[in-house]
Amino acid sequence: MYVVVGLGNPGPSYLYTRHNIGFMTIDKLADLRGVKVDKNAGSYLWGRMRMGQEEVLLVKPLTFMNLSGEAVREVLASNNLQMDSLFVVYDDVDLAPGRIQLRQGGGSGGHNGIESIMAELGGAEFKRLRMGVGGRGQGVLVDYVLSPFDDSELEVIDHEIRRGAGAIEMAVRRGFKEAMNEYNRRPVEEKPVDPDKL
Repeated sequence: MYVVVGLGNPGPSYLYTRHNIGFMTIDKLADLRGVKVDKNAGSYLWGRMRMGQEEVLLVKPLTFMNLSGEAVREVLASNNLQMDSLFVVYDDVDLAPGRIQLRQGGGSGGHNGIESIMAELGGAEFKRLRMGVGGRGQGVLVDYVLSPFDDSELEVIDHEIRRGAGAIEMAVRRGFKEAMNEYNRRPVEEKPVDPDKL
């Protein structure tokens, strides 16, 4: 089983902000597969689906970004899962809008949600999907990531989110390494892989 966690902040005021692209990617994946992420476990919302032979839990923490680790720890514990089952999707200011990158382990890059997860789990060797939102060097980062996407960015971001959903599908169905080879080097302009053809 995989637990795919999209990071973000709950509530309508944060809905389409850059910091919530993790939530947006989970919602897109759920929508493409006809699944709802609406079951409330207290610290997170979840929904269940299958990808090929794998059962997958889609999760959106309700703890706010800086305490994301609490929700992640709880969902892993309640399903008797370890860190190797965890896949976290989150915004990254060091990647340009439109870019995505799969990786396993590493530091937090200053991302408070990732820092919280690392602290709660006592390790960093979980799978990650970094979703580019840009912004490094553009003033106060907290203001930038909590602001909504500009109208001029929306087409690129929609394409990025679809690619993110495709990357998750490939990673689960065909393996993380194969998905890294496919998506980490793929130009932004190319279309995402159709999950039905995986």
